[in-house]
Amino acid sequence: MKHCHSLSILPGIAAIAAVVTSCAAGSHSNGGEVTGIGATSWTEPTPYGMVLVDRGSIKAGPQEADSLWGLEPDARGISVDAFWMDETEITNSKYKQFVFWVRDSIIRERLADPAYGGNEDFKIEEDREGNPVTPHLNWNKQIPWRNPNEDEQRAIESLYRTNPITGARELDHTQLNYRYEVYNHTEAARRRNRLDPRRREYNTDKPVPTELPVISKDTAYFNDEGEIVRETISRALTGDYDFVNTYIVNVYPDTTAWINDFENAYNEPYVRMYFNHGGYNEYPVVGVSWEQANAFANWRTDYLRRSIGREGAFIEPYRLPTEAEWEYAARAGVSENKYPWEGDLPLTEDKGCFYANFKPQEGNYVQDGHIITSRVGTYAPNDFGLYDMAGNVSEWTSTAYTESVSKLAGDLNPEYRYDAAVEDPYRMKRKIVRGGSWKDVAHNVRSDLRMWEYQNEQRSYIGFRCVRTQIGFAKGNKKGK
Repeated sequence: MKHCHSLSILPGIAAIAAVVTSCAAGSHSNGGEVTGIGATSWTEPTPYGMVLVDRGSIKAGPQEADSLWGLEPDARGISVDAFWMDETEITNSKYKQFVFWVRDSIIRERLADPAYGGNEDFKIEEDREGNPVTPHLNWNKQIPWRNPNEDEQRAIESLYRTNPITGARELDHTQLNYRYEVYNHTEAARRRNRLDPRRREYNTDKPVPTELPVISKDTAYFNDEGEIVRETISRALTGDYDFVNTYIVNVYPDTTAWINDFENAYNEPYVRMYFNHGGYNEYPVVGVSWEQANAFANWRTDYLRRSIGREGAFIEPYRLPTEAEWEYAARAGVSENKYPWEGDLPLTEDKGCFYANFKPQEGNYVQDGHIITSRVGTYAPNDFGLYDMAGNVSEWTSTAYTESVSKLAGDLNPEYRYDAAVEDPYRMKRKIVRGGSWKDVAHNVRSDLRMWEYQNEQRSYIGFRCVRTQIGFAKGNKKGK
């Protein structure tokens, strides 16, 4: 067994700063000519742990028939704009930072609650001049983990439980719920949803629409029993807030996926250790649903916004990649590539050097050196500098799955999005996953093939990575074909 490359993971979190630049706004000494007015722009630093994928074009999808796998050619030309992409899959360590942030935010809320002593230092309700502000947590006030008083001890312990079997003190993951809101810019921009009825129909031969558009929005709340209630409501459009969708998601990974995905197998050590033991810190997080991956991306965006002091301002969000972005990045912009590398095999024929973590033979998971997942960055990156785009874990995309998805999406930044309502049939809640995993044979880790999973499923072989649209202009990838 050989590995072609190993990635060194640097500890710590890189400082992120946003630099404002501005163009000259012109002057009165232009001789009366229109010379244009500049605009303030953001100079975006390289996001930590990400690489830039320049805009480009590719023939997406399989280009050749494969009778053995019942594969029909389905290639079509697409183009995508530039974006930043995580160079590795999100690790247990990074996802754990999200989980602990949710834990700490709940504890701070309770420390400020009169039922637990009501320490006002944990919540900010006024600015320095004494003016009221939207109440928010004070993250500069440290949680008294050591030597708490009686009320503080109750607040902290309220998020933990005693295991009835082992007697061990453990985090009560059922309480780790993250609430967030998303403004649906796409629906708000549609002509049919404009608030001014005169701007909904440009054909002057037709009368101005009088009926209010009907919109659908997702909402979530806790009922009197403390249970999460999710609803999709439809109502007449009344204002911008109708495009705000609310979600409440339990963020803890399903560690039992290791047992539920495999019948008659002794995988109990992974249940106890994979997400919690430090030895797996730099392994890809698994047992995370599509819904949880989206919650992580939203939190990551807000975390950045607070860090650079732009709370309330719009910045390009972290998000799941579209299927088109994922495939273009995985194939390094080369239409002839079936994998993230040149050739049709996941290993070199002459040296037996594996390019990815997959299942080389029936029942033989270890020939490539690993029995389940591998540490991220164990294998060589593709030409874009991205690791593990084949194998290790399959990865969620933002794209909804339907049998005709290729015909529904366009060819410019293609994306087919369907936000399934609670009452929708389960088949409408499928999302596309890509890349194959440690449990898949070589064919299934190809970069030009799509697979799917239900958006609420949590699997021991599915993880994710994030992207961010690049602000500004990219030079374009000259390697694309």
